[in-house]
Amino acid sequence: MHKRELGRTGIMVSELCLGTMTFGQQNTQAEGHAQLDLALDRGINFIDTAELYAIPPRAETYGATETIIGHWLKARGGRDRLVIASKVVGRSSSPWYRPGGEQARLAPRQIRYALEGSLRRLGTDYIDLYQLHWPDRVIGLFGEGGTTFTTLPQEDAIPIEETLGVLGDLVNEGKIRHVGLSNETAWGVSSFLAASKTGLPRVASIQNAYNLLNRTFEIGLAEMALREHVGLLAYSPLAQGYLTGKYLNGARPAGARTTLFNRAQRYEKPGVDEAICAYHALARSEGLDPTQLAIAFVTSRPFVTSNIIGATSLEQLEVILGSQELAVTPELEAKINAIHQVHSNPAP
Repeated sequence: MHKRELGRTGIMVSELCLGTMTFGQQNTQAEGHAQLDLALDRGINFIDTAELYAIPPRAETYGATETIIGHWLKARGGRDRLVIASKVVGRSSSPWYRPGGEQARLAPRQIRYALEGSLRRLGTDYIDLYQLHWPDRVIGLFGEGGTTFTTLPQEDAIPIEETLGVLGDLVNEGKIRHVGLSNETAWGVSSFLAASKTGLPRVASIQNAYNLLNRTFEIGLAEMALREHVGLLAYSPLAQGYLTGKYLNGARPAGARTTLFNRAQRYEKPGVDEAICAYHALARSEGLDPTQLAIAFVTSRPFVTSNIIGATSLEQLEVILGSQELAVTPELEAKINAIHQVHSNPAP
């Protein structure tokens, strides 16, 4: 398993990161532990989670994923061999994140509360990478509103300097090692980098969606990632499973995430099926597995620090891990880009 530096931190993380958001909802604790064991055996040293997981977020499953990981860490040991990333929720009206149903915000008091909960559930003294799950300010999230930004909403966003200030305090206290962003924009990343020049923590990474159906990261953020060493932790490399082809033509396989939860509207937009069919045709013509092609493309991007993979079965995880054997040659990349030219970002 190849490793890449996380920002400018000196920490080397595996090019594949195990995403865990299914633990505690679609996957039992035993299944989650089996996935963690397999990932570790194959050279993955990077685990991503969040306080709000499992997905879909519900009061009943809040924190369940971190708890499952914590039990695994206690049973297996070896905390110092792992890089663990978690996240604090951004602005949210869901009442179960904060005491008394208070609106979740990226305010110092709330960040401290969230971190202490994550540390307790994970059973660790520190988190290697603590990420802001989404901004406190109002922006389009998770595919809502497409890629346009046409007006400034009325808002009372927590100042970036205030959020970074408490994160700096937590770094100094040894409770987190480094800071990252998630679901951010180019403006957001540049603002956080500017704020860090006053002695506040410098963000090491940005975790955004990136896959063959959504390459919008390349438009403004890729250059920033490369020049500023704020690498992408790419989530949804299979577009919530849509790039496997299992949902083509409206199919809803039993037990699949979209079948269970109906939360994949981001990948049910005009042109998505046509793009998937084109990539599958390319995979067949090259004698490749479509799932491995989609994963390998994301991993191969120079601005990607780590590709966050996820599965609900060991069989799925084995296929995904096999993507490491697939080389994205210049010839193959040219064919991928030819499809992208015709079917450009149907699911931003």
